[in-house]
Amino acid sequence: MPIPKAELHLHIEGTLEPELAFTLAHRNGLTLPYTDVQDLRRAYSFTDLQSFLDLYYSLMDVLRTEADFTDLANAYLARAATQGVRHAEIFFDPQAHTSRGLSMDTVVNGLAAALDTSQDTHGISTTLILCFLRDRPAAEALDTLHQARPHLEHISAVGLDSAEVGNPPENFTEVFTAARDLGLHRVAHAGEEGPASYIWQALDLLGAQRIDHGIRCLDDTDLVAHLATTQIPLTVCPLSNVRLRAVPDLAQHPLPALMDAGLLVTVNSDDPSYFGGYVHDNFQALHTHLGLNGDQLRQLARNSFTASFLPPRRKAQLIAEVDAHPHPW
Repeated sequence: MPIPKAELHLHIEGTLEPELAFTLAHRNGLTLPYTDVQDLRRAYSFTDLQSFLDLYYSLMDVLRTEADFTDLANAYLARAATQGVRHAEIFFDPQAHTSRGLSMDTVVNGLAAALDTSQDTHGISTTLILCFLRDRPAAEALDTLHQARPHLEHISAVGLDSAEVGNPPENFTEVFTAARDLGLHRVAHAGEEGPASYIWQALDLLGAQRIDHGIRCLDDTDLVAHLATTQIPLTVCPLSNVRLRAVPDLAQHPLPALMDAGLLVTVNSDDPSYFGGYVHDNFQALHTHLGLNGDQLRQLARNSFTASFLPPRRKAQLIAEVDAHPHPW
């Protein structure tokens, strides 16, 4: 069994494997514009974040009912269990669904039906992070937060995702303040394709407690020093960064430099169906292509629990399991 770890940067819609997409399309009477699974997989050739998002949003149209969201979450959890995941803080994009006529109830109730049994069924504790789409109006984000209020027992945090360039975090200050007032944690995608200044905005204006991606922090030495001092976690996604051309190849990934700078770095899979690997596949790729040794991989596993929103005692229990595990890959 792979070393225990938490997954902190995982979009549930990005776990939609082609086989399940065809199954749900058939169940819902839809016809996909692809002849078969292999034809769909050939479409997973992305040139940048936007080219991925175009397919990502169009394919999630197969998600129509509570049962669809339950099946999606159960499929991820079953696979995550084989990857050593013991805790998952799962992103979901309600606006991508409400904008096409689904209700917030359908989305959250469907996901919760799987997450409520995940500890007993898969040995994975879970929570949801509601992400606002940064390429949609900030007023819509506020309405989305309002719609989510009856479901806060399942939602522990809010996040900010989708097309980063040209959509700075500062636009969402009001909704993040409202989320804070509701007692929700805050995270934000920043510094993937966007500049290091977006990371500063996420920290200073949104009150982000974690930065999702964050690899562009290396462009700003003051920011690196701040992240090292505060130990604000970065949820880095190596295979995703390569597939979306944020870095040229895995051998040139900045993750070792982030670790050497003393940052609290975690490894995650982002949208694993589209990017060619789940979280432990990322760990193995770092060992193979970047030469990370056992001590470094074990530290990344520890970091994943340290950076989580779990209670301190539970974090300590899971970190002890990491230390006791016989091997890190």
